[in-house]
Amino acid sequence: MSQMLRQPLVIALSAALGALALAPVVHAQQNQSMSMREADKRAREMTTGKSDEAKGKQADKKAAQYPNATRKEPEIKVSPKMGKQLQSLQQAYDKEDWAGTMAKADQIGAMSDATAYDKAFAYSVAGNAAANDNDQARAADYFAKAVAADGLDNDGHYSVMYNLAVTQFGEEKYADALATIDRFLAETKSDKPEHLAFRAGILANLDRYDEAAAIYKQLVAKNPEDKRLLMNAVAALQNGQKLDEANVLLADAYKRGMLTDPRELRMLYIGYMNAEKWADAQKVIEDGVAKGILQPGPDLARDYQVLAQNAYGNDNIPLAIEMYKRAAPMAADGEAYLNLAKVLDYAGKKAEAKEAAKQALAKGVKKPDDANRILAR
Repeated sequence: MSQMLRQPLVIALSAALGALALAPVVHAQQNQSMSMREADKRAREMTTGKSDEAKGKQADKKAAQYPNATRKEPEIKVSPKMGKQLQSLQQAYDKEDWAGTMAKADQIGAMSDATAYDKAFAYSVAGNAAANDNDQARAADYFAKAVAADGLDNDGHYSVMYNLAVTQFGEEKYADALATIDRFLAETKSDKPEHLAFRAGILANLDRYDEAAAIYKQLVAKNPEDKRLLMNAVAALQNGQKLDEANVLLADAYKRGMLTDPRELRMLYIGYMNAEKWADAQKVIEDGVAKGILQPGPDLARDYQVLAQNAYGNDNIPLAIEMYKRAAPMAADGEAYLNLAKVLDYAGKKAEAKEAAKQALAKGVKKPDDANRILAR
């Protein structure tokens, strides 16, 4: 019987750990959607039709986004011959004519009279149009052309460069995205958490978990209340097999009341299970259930079975019975009831064992003969 009860432990732990593998990606994806919204807003602001002089005066009043940038800002020069072309580009974008916007940008980029600013501006607007048209590969191409034209002010130039990195990330071109964000950080000297966290997310997707974790941990130290950074740090540490370090971060967050989501609590107690801190895992589960964070269901049933299996393996039969009793009603099938029946039968509680075996058959099990044997005794 001992051998038959050990298998669910392996299944439960493997399934639990598999659910945690992609956490760092989430942050980068959120950065992506945020960046594209900001880029679209900027494109619309850039195409308002204001005079170049008026734009310059307005820009003077606005604090620079990248005050420490090493790039020397170019002088903004709009070719007098390009006014109608840029206005046509603006109109197409305002009408959300994405194909027309991109076609016009291509025309402007090919014109000999177009200045570096004209081309960079046109390509950046086209990049946003392509992104809005869900053509991310084309958006990346336009953003790269805008950066190469080198005609925008620093705010515009580096916003486009960042969008290029985000778009490359979305296209799963992680090496390209890393090269772009490294250039961005080197030239802007930015230490903003969202920029550094995005780089960490790229590293995680390149399986460079130690480097990603190091960045996330530094950010968590400076922003201890940022739960998203914390969970990404934990995921990077777990993927890098630094489970003890991940548990330390989670335990500290737990003590501070930061873990309020079922998945977050599960990351902690699965970490405790992997570290064979079974009592700690049970305490977290019971606390989560008492607070209503953990709800009855197949996932919780599976985790109760892990606790039950460990208790059985350590000859703590009363605890094994209790954990299986909690798991069985909420499990997706009758396997927990069957294991409960086996443990009860082993403990000499024949009547209870038979009742559990009946419940197992009612919910369905892979080996009904095991339940029938208990009923036949």
